[in-house]
Amino acid sequence: MLGGSFNPAHEGHVHISRQALARLGLDAIWWVVSPQNPLKKADGMAPFEDRLVAARKIAGDPRIVVTDIEARLGTRYTIDTMQALLTCFPENRFVWIMGADILAEFPRWKNWRALFGMVSIAVFDRAPYSMQARAGEAARCFASKRTATRHARKLADRQPPSWTYFSIPLHPATATKLRAAQI
Repeated sequence: MLGGSFNPAHEGHVHISRQALARLGLDAIWWVVSPQNPLKKADGMAPFEDRLVAARKIAGDPRIVVTDIEARLGTRYTIDTMQALLTCFPENRFVWIMGADILAEFPRWKNWRALFGMVSIAVFDRAPYSMQARAGEAARCFASKRTATRHARKLADRQPPSWTYFSIPLHPATATKLRAAQI
C-alpha cells in the first residue's frame, strides 16, 4: 500500500511502486489516494476525483491498483484505514510503502507507533531526506526491528513491527515541482 495525496500522481510514484513490486515480491500495490491528508493544507489541493482519475491514468501497470478506499471507508488517518483493511481483508498481508520524506515526518502521524506495530513498512530512499529519515525519531525508535534488505522479500510475512529501508536509484519527479510548473 502506497498512500498519499497524489497531487498529482507522477512517474516517481510509478518508479517506487515498481521497485516495491520487484524488491518485496508483492502481488499488487494499492495506491490509496487520500481525500485530504490531515497534515497538508487544502489550499492548492486538486479535487479528490481529479487526483483519482489522474492517478489511474499514470499508474500504467495492472499490478498498481488505484483506490478510493479511504473515501469509501470514511477514514482520515492511516492508522484507522489500516485497522479497517486488516478487519475487511484478514487473509491479505499488507506492507505500507513510503518514501524517506514520510519516515522523517512519521512521528507527526496519529498513533504512528501503533501503526508500526500493525503493518510491516518499506521505506524507499528519496533525496534529500535520506539522512534525516534514517536519523529521525521513528527510525531510532524501531531500530531493533529493522529488517535487512536482503530479507525484504519476506517482509509481508514478518510480524510487525518490522521495516526495511531501500537505497534505490532515485527518480527526479516530485509533485511539488509538477505543481510549480503548472503555475
